[in-house]
Amino acid sequence: MNILIVGPSWVGDMVMAQTLFTCLRQQHPDCQIDVLAPDWSRPLLERMPEVRAALSLPMGHGVLDLAGRKQLGRQLKGQYDQAILLPNSLKSALVPFFAGIPVRTGWRGEMRYGLLTDLRKLDEQKYPLMIERFMALAYPPGHELAKPYPRPQLQIDTASRALALEKYGLELDRPVLALCPGAEFGESKRWPTEHYAAVADQKIRQGWQVWLFGSAKDRGVGEEIRERLIPGLREESCNLAGQTSLAEAIDLMSCASAVVSNDSGLMHVAAALDRPLVAVYGSTSPGFTPPLASSVETLRLGLDCSPCFERTCRFGHYNCLRDLSPNGVIAALDRLVGDPLADPQDI
Repeated sequence: MNILIVGPSWVGDMVMAQTLFTCLRQQHPDCQIDVLAPDWSRPLLERMPEVRAALSLPMGHGVLDLAGRKQLGRQLKGQYDQAILLPNSLKSALVPFFAGIPVRTGWRGEMRYGLLTDLRKLDEQKYPLMIERFMALAYPPGHELAKPYPRPQLQIDTASRALALEKYGLELDRPVLALCPGAEFGESKRWPTEHYAAVADQKIRQGWQVWLFGSAKDRGVGEEIRERLIPGLREESCNLAGQTSLAEAIDLMSCASAVVSNDSGLMHVAAALDRPLVAVYGSTSPGFTPPLASSVETLRLGLDCSPCFERTCRFGHYNCLRDLSPNGVIAALDRLVGDPLADPQDI
């Protein structure tokens, strides 16, 4: 059985999609799963053993390009028994339709009647979590999902990780605290830089080193955090934001002894690497897309105005993030990992 997955367009969503791939392989151990998605997702998909191939979707996010989708569909004709669509957009249904894939499964979305042969109506009460909505598409309508749910698990190649460590001159002679201070969504997901700096200051004084991760857009935020550290401590931090590829970021984050992150794609990457994780929430809630790791704490204040799910604070104060103190995050880190520098006989 050959299955084509039309993948999501965000890092965190793609990580969580691995739960669907796992469910499909549990039902059909010999099935072959290919994922049609933007090229940026290839490093994630290559680290998912359930996926046979990552197929490039050359259209940019939000671009229709009807002729291009038709051509791509014709190239895939006759290769798949089923297509499962994770986005709810009309555009995402076009390639499987043009490919003539006999079973095309997805939730009812933007006027997709006729494009899907297996059109599902989503019961948000039954499937409140995004992973539940993904996994349910692996089964017949109305199927009861069995717990415990599978967790995303990214595999790491030690050789490529060693190359990344060498490339950036990084050593593993001390515990690594990975900080992920960015969030593509907007300011309402970003814990203040001074709070990140306070956590970094404390852990460096305890003998840790700090690596900052993110995209090129997060480079300035990383530098601001480093600038808040006094000389002598600043040199124990490394700003990797905007420097690494996504593949390198995944490999290097697997070295972390602990991670502190906003609600972002990198938060889900850290969870899929099963790193001890403190996830900071502001305008959003872990009730829909929680990090799926064995050792995780989610911190949020639960103010009356949150979660608002808005990109900017309508009141302008961002208190849901500003009032969440560094001490709370440091305490969570201590609960998760303790002191990795301590002699085990002293613990």
